[in-house]
Amino acid sequence: MFTDDALYSPRAQIVNQAVALGLIVLFVVMLKINVGVPPTIIVGASAIVGFFCWRATNLRRPIAPVKTVIVFLLTVAALHVHMLEEHTCLFGPSMSRLFNIAFPDDRFMQIFVFALPTLYYLTAIGLLLRIPLAAFVAWFIFIGPGIAEFTHFIFPLISPALEPGNASAITATINGVRIEGMENHFIGTTGRYYFPGMYTAVIPMIPGIYSVWWLFRNRKAA
Repeated sequence: MFTDDALYSPRAQIVNQAVALGLIVLFVVMLKINVGVPPTIIVGASAIVGFFCWRATNLRRPIAPVKTVIVFLLTVAALHVHMLEEHTCLFGPSMSRLFNIAFPDDRFMQIFVFALPTLYYLTAIGLLLRIPLAAFVAWFIFIGPGIAEFTHFIFPLISPALEPGNASAITATINGVRIEGMENHFIGTTGRYYFPGMYTAVIPMIPGIYSVWWLFRNRKAA
C-alpha cells in the first residue's frame, strides 16, 4: 500500500494532472465521434472545470475520504434517477433533433447507463484508497450533475435543427444512423416548456452542489 507521501508527492501530482488531462482529451474525442459537438462541449467543459477544482482542493491531500465517497455515491445515485427520466422520455433522440446529431437512445444507454457506471464504481474504490486521480473523476461528476444539468432548462428555448415548425415526432437518418422518436420540445412550436430530464435535473444537482461547497470549505484541512 502506498503512503500519502508517495501518492501526493510533487512528482505524483504532476503525473496525476498529466493523466487527468489525457483522460479529458480521450473522453472528449470519444464523445465527439459517438455523440456530437454540443453534448461534448457540455461534458468536456464540466471535466475541465472539475480539473481546476481538483487542483484547488484535494489534488495535494485527500479530504475526508469516507465522506467524499458518501457524497459521491449520493450524487451518482441521484444521477441515475435523473437518467431514468431521460431514457423514458427519449433524451437522446430529442438531442438528435435539437442539434442534428446522431444520438439514438441505445447509444445513450450504452454510454451513460452501462459504460460510465463502471467508472463510478472504480472511482468510489479509488477514493477509499486515497488515490488522487479518483478525486479528479469525482470532481467531474460533481460539476456535471452539480452544475451542467441546468442546461435542461435552456434546451426548450432552442429552436431544433430539424423541422422546427413541426410539432410531431420524426424519424430521420443522421450520419448514417436511423433515429426514431425525435420529439420537438421547442416551446415556440409546442407551447410546452419541457425537455427530457428537466423534471429530475435538480435531483443530482442538490448533492452535486453540496459536494462542491463542502470540498472547497474543507480544502485547507487537506
